[in-house]
Amino acid sequence: MKLAVVVQRYGQAINGGAELHARYIAEHLAKHAQVEVLTTCATDYVTWRNELEAGVEPVNGVPVRRFRVKRERDPRLFGRRSDRVFEHRHSLGDELDWLDAEGPTSTALVDYISKHAGDYDFCLFFSYRYYHAYYGARAAAARAILVPTAERDAAIGLSIFPPLFRCVRALMYNSPEERAMIHAVSGNQNVPGVVVGIGSDVPQNPQPGRFRQKYSIRGPFAVYVGRIDQNKGCKELFEFFQGYLRDPSGKLTLVLIGNELLPIPEHPRIRHLGFVDDTDKFDAMAAAEVLIMPSYFESLSMVALEAWALGKPVLANGKCDVLKGQCIRSNAGLYYENYSEFSETLGAIEQNRWLSGALGRNGRQFFREQYDWPVIERKYLDMFERLKKEAPTKVLDPLPGWFDRRRQDLPAAEEVLAQLPTGPATPKAADAAPSAPSTGSGQGRRRA
Repeated sequence: MKLAVVVQRYGQAINGGAELHARYIAEHLAKHAQVEVLTTCATDYVTWRNELEAGVEPVNGVPVRRFRVKRERDPRLFGRRSDRVFEHRHSLGDELDWLDAEGPTSTALVDYISKHAGDYDFCLFFSYRYYHAYYGARAAAARAILVPTAERDAAIGLSIFPPLFRCVRALMYNSPEERAMIHAVSGNQNVPGVVVGIGSDVPQNPQPGRFRQKYSIRGPFAVYVGRIDQNKGCKELFEFFQGYLRDPSGKLTLVLIGNELLPIPEHPRIRHLGFVDDTDKFDAMAAAEVLIMPSYFESLSMVALEAWALGKPVLANGKCDVLKGQCIRSNAGLYYENYSEFSETLGAIEQNRWLSGALGRNGRQFFREQYDWPVIERKYLDMFERLKKEAPTKVLDPLPGWFDRRRQDLPAAEEVLAQLPTGPATPKAADAAPSAPSTGSGQGRRRA
């Protein structure tokens, strides 16, 4: 069996959520099939500047075929087009212009897929909202499997995407919430799909003492791992944690791991370590009392799964349906929606060792049963076998002509998003996690 993994950027040093997801899947499926990655020459997700050479190179033993991006992203143009389609009535042409402005616009990559899709049994497209996935999936037709990595943001309300969700061969969802959202916006319930998510290569014996010694951290601490960005909820995290610091009963320091895109408050109990390697990251998580996930938008939090694999509780932003659902299903995390809930839940984890331990044990079991690599690999392989036995039944219609593309008859994407159901999804029985041991008061819900 030969597979193509198609993603916007790819490399060992590229650690974005969807891109890391794609690399992990490519490397693990390479144990079962012949895998080739198709991607661009870009490494920077803001500019899509061509920084790597076009052509084929191996990355961790997997061949990677790179194609040049036609042009860099113009932030002002992309901003204007985003305002147009997200906030105003607009046309299909406006949406296609937005997609082109978002990038990475690599016509060479799409042309290659058009000519060579038949060389692969299946093509796995990561991240529905990008140029390569939209046009590449149309070009691959009956061989296209979509890993949407969809978050609850305005892009999901654009009219160009529901036909894509309805006409690919299958979808590999990250969470029940993502699946429910895509079902609601596109009515694609009849398209084969399964909640899979992603595993992680978590070390068996991380060394918390090694981390503390290396970074001179002695007391108890909470850890945040990820891009330090307003879009990741970090501004609110800083506000809430500074409020927590005013309570003399709280003893935690906040340790931040990741690249800084937002000013970090100057306080002796807020420590920014910058980007660290995986060894230090896992050592830090093993040493922490709790992982905090403040993001409003996630299709799946890999770092939360890694914390659970290490037996650590998670405190998550309850306004993110995915994080809230993961906390409830795992019975391994608490969540908050305002400062008082943040303070109380963080204090409960810090001061109640029984609660913290029970949440951590539940998280370890949840990861092992749902996200261990053999489980993830088997779901992909089962889907491939199913699709081999089923003839494709749907074909994407061609895009409308020039005149029809310019009818100003599409609603603002924000209006469509506002009409979608919210809240944690109830998973289908086939995708539900086995019941976790009861923890009494630690039911994964917010505590006020």
